Amino acid sequence: MARVTTTQADLWHHYGRARADSDRSVPPAFSWVWAQDAGPGAEILGDVTGLVVADLGAGAARHAAHLATRHAPARVDAIDSSVGQHAMAHDLYGHLAPRLRTVHADAVAHLDRHPGSYDVLYSVFGSLDFSNPRRLLPTAARALRPGGLLVASTLGHYLGGKPAETDVQHAEIPARTPDGDAATMPRWVLQETVWTKLLDEAGFTRISIDRLPPAVPGPRSADTLLLRAHRPS
Repeated sequence: MARVTTTQADLWHHYGRARADSDRSVPPAFSWVWAQDAGPGAEILGDVTGLVVADLGAGAARHAAHLATRHAPARVDAIDSSVGQHAMAHDLYGHLAPRLRTVHADAVAHLDRHPGSYDVLYSVFGSLDFSNPRRLLPTAARALRPGGLLVASTLGHYLGGKPAETDVQHAEIPARTPDGDAATMPRWVLQETVWTKLLDEAGFTRISIDRLPPAVPGPRSADTLLLRAHRPS
């Protein structure tokens, strides 16, 4: 069957469904690394007690559920543009409302409608990977309150070892439509210097990027880049 690219079908429809069928629990830990098996946890976000937080590209909202139940934020908005992922998140964790709110929306569009609304924004291989950073990052900066924090984890290189891009360009990666047809979607895998420049141009300050190697190297393992930046106070 020929591969087609589409912007209409829900290309995340199948993602995480097998796990959702067998695991409805709130994760006991929060992990930033690609394999979700090691590294720093929610402490990277600082003390979120009483704060308004958003997970950009939340998927099934497992990270958001962990924060909502174990770190006492005022609210976590789990934002995802996928119909299927939003429905899965609501089914798994809708009972955690109002502290956890599942939001079906494109991250850029949602943030653009809510300037100055969030104390913390984060993305765990979510919207930062799959949205044009020249659109997402300036909108994220505006959506944060003064002094607000953006944290994101993204691939340090392509799966399989190909180096990250030295310019702001994306690759087309395989995906599937709800009917199972082959498709592609864009993914941004950029070097540290490129992310630093983009964050600076978007108006962020106190920018830092850490490279976290996999705990267990393998053919599908990957380094994780952990990005942190603040909106100026």
